[in-house]
Amino acid sequence: MAMDVTRRNLLRFGAGALVGSPFASGLAQVSGYSERARVSLIHGDDRRKIVYESLKAIEDQVRPRLRTKKYVVIKPNNVSTRNQLAATHLDALRGILDFLEPYKKPVVIAESSAGPTREGYENFHYTRLASEYKWAKVNLVDLNEEARYEVAHILDANLHPVPVRLAKRLFDPDAYIICSAVMKTHNTVIATLSVKNMTLGAPLHQAPSEKQRWNDKRHYHGGVRQTHYGMMLTAQKMAPFWGATVVDGFEGMEGNGPASGTPVDSRVSIASTDYIAADRIAVEAMGIDPAWLGYLLFCNQVGVGQYDRAKIDVIGEDVAKVTKKYALHKDIERELQWMGEMTEVPPKLG
Repeated sequence: MAMDVTRRNLLRFGAGALVGSPFASGLAQVSGYSERARVSLIHGDDRRKIVYESLKAIEDQVRPRLRTKKYVVIKPNNVSTRNQLAATHLDALRGILDFLEPYKKPVVIAESSAGPTREGYENFHYTRLASEYKWAKVNLVDLNEEARYEVAHILDANLHPVPVRLAKRLFDPDAYIICSAVMKTHNTVIATLSVKNMTLGAPLHQAPSEKQRWNDKRHYHGGVRQTHYGMMLTAQKMAPFWGATVVDGFEGMEGNGPASGTPVDSRVSIASTDYIAADRIAVEAMGIDPAWLGYLLFCNQVGVGQYDRAKIDVIGEDVAKVTKKYALHKDIERELQWMGEMTEVPPKLG
C-alpha cells in the first residue's frame, strides 16, 4: 500500500512538490543547527548485542557527560503495555545496561505509558532486571504515579496555547537520560522514533489511584499540524537534558503503527547523542521521505539537532545496504496534509 500511496501522491506530497512553496523557501532550506552529528548504525542477528555495540561506537561522546551524572534514566517506548512489537524489548534494555556496567551508575527505568505503566513492566519482564543487574539498583518508575512535573505550553485545536504537564524526572540535571526507542510507523506523524518517544512519553495522565481522569497527552492531538509543532516545542524544552538515544530496529513495525502494525526484520540498532540525527538515519533506513516528518524538520530549524544528511557522519553499516521500505499507515494521505495550506482558520487581516 505504501508504494501505491507514494506513486499517487508524488507530485502532491513528495519532496518535489515542495519546491517553490513557502515550506521549501522557508523551513526546508533554513536550519538553526550547524554542528555535525555522528550516528552509529549496527546490523546483526542479536538484538542485545547490536544495541550494546551501537552505544560502544559512540562511547567517546557519551562518556564525558555520563561521568558527571549521579544516575541514569532510561526512557522506554511502551505505547502499548500488552503488544511486545509496539514496545521496548527487554533485550534492548539489557544491551543498554551492558554498556552502562563499567560506569556503575544507579539506573531508573521511567515511563508514562498510555495504559497502565506497571502492567507493561510486568508483561515485558522488565521486573527481571533488578536481579540481573544488581550493580545498577534498577528502579522501575511510573511517571504518572510519581506525579512531579514541569509545565510547557503547546497549541490546541483552536491554535490557542494550552499548558501540559511533563514528567519532571526527564528534566533532572543529575540524570543522564537515555532514550530507548523502537523503529515504527505512526498514525499521525508518519514515524515514531527517538523524539516522538521522548516528547509524547513525557506528558502525564492520572495516576492509577486517582479517581478523576485526565490526560495531557491528548492535548498533542489537536490537529495534524499542531501535533508536529507541539512536539517541536516540547523537544526544545527537553533537549538540554537528553543524553544518548538508541533506536531499536531489530524488529521494527510497519503499517498501522505505533501499536497495531506488523513486524519488519530490519536487524539494526542506531545510536547517537543527537536525537534528531539518529531519527534522520532511522527514517532513511525505513525508506521514508525525510521531508515528510515535520516535527524533525522543525527541530532542526530551531536548533535542537541535525537533520541535514550532508552533516551527519554514519559509522558502521552503509544505510543503503540495510534499508527496508516500510509500508506506511493507512491514513498516510491525511497525515501528510500538515504540509499543505491551512484553510480552517480565519483569513489574514491587517
